[in-house]
Amino acid sequence: MKLKRVMIAAPKSGSGKTTITCALLQTLKNQGHKVVSYKCGPDYIDPMFHEQAIGISSKNLDTFFTGEEETKTLLLHNRTEEEFAVLEGVMGLFDGLGGIRKEGSSYHLAEVTKTPIILTIDAKGMGRSVIPLIAGFLAYDKAHLIQGVLFNRMSKSYYEVIKPLVESELQMTVLGYIPDDRDLRIESRYLGLVMPDELANIKAQLQKMAEVFAKTVSMEKMIQIAEHAEELTGSQTRTACKLTVGESVTKREECDRPVIAVAKDEAFCFYYEDNLLLLKENGAQIQYFSPLHDTRLPDGCHALFIGGGYPELYAKELSGNDRMREAVKQAFEGGMPMVAECGGFMYLHSAMVDKNGIRHDMAGVIPAICSDQGKLVRFGYIEIKEKQSVFLPEGERIKGHEFHYYDSTHNGESCVAIKPVTGREYFCVIEGEHYWFGFPHLYYPSHPIFAKTFVKKAKEYQKRCELQV
Repeated sequence: MKLKRVMIAAPKSGSGKTTITCALLQTLKNQGHKVVSYKCGPDYIDPMFHEQAIGISSKNLDTFFTGEEETKTLLLHNRTEEEFAVLEGVMGLFDGLGGIRKEGSSYHLAEVTKTPIILTIDAKGMGRSVIPLIAGFLAYDKAHLIQGVLFNRMSKSYYEVIKPLVESELQMTVLGYIPDDRDLRIESRYLGLVMPDELANIKAQLQKMAEVFAKTVSMEKMIQIAEHAEELTGSQTRTACKLTVGESVTKREECDRPVIAVAKDEAFCFYYEDNLLLLKENGAQIQYFSPLHDTRLPDGCHALFIGGGYPELYAKELSGNDRMREAVKQAFEGGMPMVAECGGFMYLHSAMVDKNGIRHDMAGVIPAICSDQGKLVRFGYIEIKEKQSVFLPEGERIKGHEFHYYDSTHNGESCVAIKPVTGREYFCVIEGEHYWFGFPHLYYPSHPIFAKTFVKKAKEYQKRCELQV
């Protein structure tokens, strides 16, 4: 497939990748391009921001989670040659697992998908030193993927001086610059971007960013680079999403498919799109509900999936919704299959203690308390194996990621988490025949049997419910 595409990457975090990616996406959309975006790595927030604030399709790609061939397949899946794909890098261009391995790095993703890289340099406080900085990255770019340079936080006057020097000394295309203007930045906080709903007038801000971007960056050169991306060969059918539950879903009546109720609101919003697709393509229906605003679970649901998010910011409201907390507890006690990750795991506790030391009653499924630790408790990639096979084949592993400031008095000992670089191990996850609760965020395409098993358990619960009628 000849898919137009570029990657926005940088030498380090904090260089303005997200701001420039958003400005580029909005500019392309304004110009009438059919644009889609991908985020390198496990981050939930940027794809959600792209979808909610810009209104485009956005997903994750991660070579640690899915390896080289499956990652390429995930990029090609459902794409057409009429589309323009923008990939946003993560951390520094060459920073992968443990900061030293190539897996999970922006460069590895660009290498696997043959995507041209636009190197974004935060030039604030720099002069001619940008030239050896760029030269070093070009020397390390063995696949010659860096096709252009963008300067962030640079004045027009200095840009006009440095641009010809870079192009003459390095024979590298300089596409433009972004002025140093606070109105042209996306604000941040401890867990990444401020959520789209919290940003006042974000759409107006994005339009302003796009207007500036179109004036200070050569969109003609950007599009030329994207159009010259190599043709990608490979399957457009995701092996991770093939149906393996039995009969084809297309032959089933819609009403015969089990319903998985997925918590989705301001407090619970961290979901990998490919996780939900795997559940659906293995035979489930997805129905969203709000632990914040609803007072009961969706009628006729057969399983419950509570993902991560910001429950600590809405602890008072979640605690005050007594009817929903009781509904979740009763469903668990009645044997309904459940999966809860990070924020969802916190919600299932007896109580949550916030950063001010205030206790908030939660669902009471897990007889334990989670509380703010005032620091990052766990961060990074992990592989998880069960002590006893419940959701996965015996001895096999699923990949995931952790990032949380809260900790629990009962993190669980049903599984073992393994750090992929150091091999360090620790216990995690509370697991039973019909449930999986823990801080780790799982990426189902890394081991699609997990999704298959979850749907199977939902189907079994559905049959039990039908027999009781």
